[in-house]
Amino acid sequence: MLVAGRYRLGEPLGRGGMGEVWQGQDEVLGRQVAVKLLLADEGDENAAMRFRMEAQTAARLNHPQVVGVHDFGAWENRFYLVMELVEGPSLAAELAARGALDPPAVADIAAQTASGLAAAHRQGIVHRDVKPGNLMLGADGTLKIGDFGIARFVDETSAALTRAGQIVGTSTYLAPERALGRTAGPESDVYALGCVLYQLLTGRPPFWDENPTALLYMHVDQAPVPPSQRRGDVPQPFERQLLRMLAKEPAERPTAQEVADFFAGSAWRETPRQPLPGALPAAVPPRPAAPPPAAPPPSFPLRLPEPPQPIAYAPSPPTPGHSRRRPPPQGPKVPFPVLLGAAVFVMAALIGALLF
Repeated sequence: MLVAGRYRLGEPLGRGGMGEVWQGQDEVLGRQVAVKLLLADEGDENAAMRFRMEAQTAARLNHPQVVGVHDFGAWENRFYLVMELVEGPSLAAELAARGALDPPAVADIAAQTASGLAAAHRQGIVHRDVKPGNLMLGADGTLKIGDFGIARFVDETSAALTRAGQIVGTSTYLAPERALGRTAGPESDVYALGCVLYQLLTGRPPFWDENPTALLYMHVDQAPVPPSQRRGDVPQPFERQLLRMLAKEPAERPTAQEVADFFAGSAWRETPRQPLPGALPAAVPPRPAAPPPAAPPPSFPLRLPEPPQPIAYAPSPPTPGHSRRRPPPQGPKVPFPVLLGAAVFVMAALIGALLF
């Protein structure tokens, strides 16, 4: 099938609520493209307006992380949108095939997606439908943001509902302020990206319920379970930034550019502190030993130490021509206890004489 006399359709790539996407060949420029056709529903003016808005919005953006738009027009009463062909799966397909991804892979996706969103926000464009199905991974690992179909669609709260009465956007990734019917802003895209990163990291979204109304209340009132409680290898800086993105108040979330800068660098990694050069690692102090037992009190009567014995000197032989003086004779040694007892006796006798 040849669309607008130029784009030959090949294999179907996907089908959504308002359009179908085909792999195509630009017969004029000789390049591979993706052709999105609006489903045939002449009465759905809302879908036609959203389709045109997607083309106009994406055409304003020229960024490596945004799917480029090449052409837009009408053919056989149907709108068509010709886009850059991304030869790779969506993150939704990646999750279905592989499950949760490693933190480095999630950080790379976070940096690329946030960079593309920041470029849109600088142009005054809010995507409003950030989800795994709208994020495409190229063969070289380059991420592309697609489907700007509801970007900056309306700002009035009353018009934020489609004909079916549902809030525009996917409720699994819907920011609390949008669940409350308030106007979406750039902070809403950051929250939605936080939900996507949480799911990529843990294999499940931060909030889920079969009942859409209950799910909206969870976004508004319930705190997310920290990712580290679902897997043990999540670095603490990564987790702190992710939980900031999921803050209930829009003013408490980082900007898309801050998210891009954070995950593009090494700040999200948990690096242990290195010891100073030449410094020895701090040793763990030993546990204090139990104090030694107290010495037993001395027993009475105390035994006095014996008095030192006199040192005996051997007499040296007399020198010829000299007479050796003999030391004076010494009386017998009286033991010290005897002398002490005699002194006490004499004192007692003197005191008795004075009294009597």
